[in-house]
Amino acid sequence: MDAPKEHTRCPARGTCPVFLAMSSGAVCYTPSVLGPALDGNLGEEPWDPDSQPHPDEGHPPPLEAVPVPWKNVGPCKSHRTESPRGLAETPGGEEAQGEEGPAAAPLDVLRLRSSSMEIREKGSEFLKEELHKAQKELKLKDEECERLSRVREQLERELEELTASLFEEAHKMVRAANMKQAASEKQLKEARGKVDTTLFAEFQAWRESPTLDKTCPFLERVYREDVGPCLDFTMQELSALVRAAVEDNTLTIEPVASQTPPTAKVAAVECGSTNTCALSGLARACRHRIRLGDSENHYYISPSSRARITAVCNFLTYIRYIQQGLVRQEAEPMFWEITRLRKEMSLAKLGFFPQEA
Repeated sequence: MDAPKEHTRCPARGTCPVFLAMSSGAVCYTPSVLGPALDGNLGEEPWDPDSQPHPDEGHPPPLEAVPVPWKNVGPCKSHRTESPRGLAETPGGEEAQGEEGPAAAPLDVLRLRSSSMEIREKGSEFLKEELHKAQKELKLKDEECERLSRVREQLERELEELTASLFEEAHKMVRAANMKQAASEKQLKEARGKVDTTLFAEFQAWRESPTLDKTCPFLERVYREDVGPCLDFTMQELSALVRAAVEDNTLTIEPVASQTPPTAKVAAVECGSTNTCALSGLARACRHRIRLGDSENHYYISPSSRARITAVCNFLTYIRYIQQGLVRQEAEPMFWEITRLRKEMSLAKLGFFPQEA
């Protein structure tokens, strides 16, 4: 009986990269039709250097002759085997589909992941830009709000200062008016003590039934003390005519033109000229002339004569207003106004008159 033939191991057992990858479990393959899958330790298979592989015996052909796709599954902590369906060969058209399927799926996943990452990055950039714009606009709005707030505070301060200033000014004005009123009342009280009670009684009696009759006690006193002496000029005849015209309110006073046109007709003048007063007979520059009633004669008068005539006319005009009911005041203000007009007549009689006269 022959002794059993001793099998020898593959001489490239420790250096073959395929053997090492398959042994460590990093690479697995399963021929689908050529023979059973190789499991376990490949080193246990006997190897005869003199024998030749026979495909008919069910052994797989050499590795370089089998077009099997390899899949790197990465390093593993333990030996793992790939499912036979993952690397199985399919005849005919199924072989291309088997080769495309496992490779195309990861590629699509990678493409989807790449597209998702790109979209995410673009979205993130867009959101960052929008956030930056919003922050910038918010900052500008905050600055504008702060500026408007400062302007409002400034306007409020100015308004408060203006209000306080106006209030203080109004208070000063009211205080000054009160002081003036108090002073006036004091003067009035003092003046009342000095006023001739007889004259004020005569005025009150005349005010109850005002008239222009010179025979009443009040007007008779005024004519005797003020009106008569004020209209008493040197030229007695003309003075009487002027007094009558003033009492009848028919006297007219006109300013004298600087130059008389050559073609103008000059009315006849009984006495006086532009250099002589017709009432006083004194040589004075006459800037006014008077006309009595409807007469065409004009009489040149000096500023002093004009002031005396106008003072009497002002008094009589005020008396007429009271008589017609145009003056609506108490008795005391009317009396003080009449006293002021009498004072003007007295001053004009003494030669005191405004320069514009």
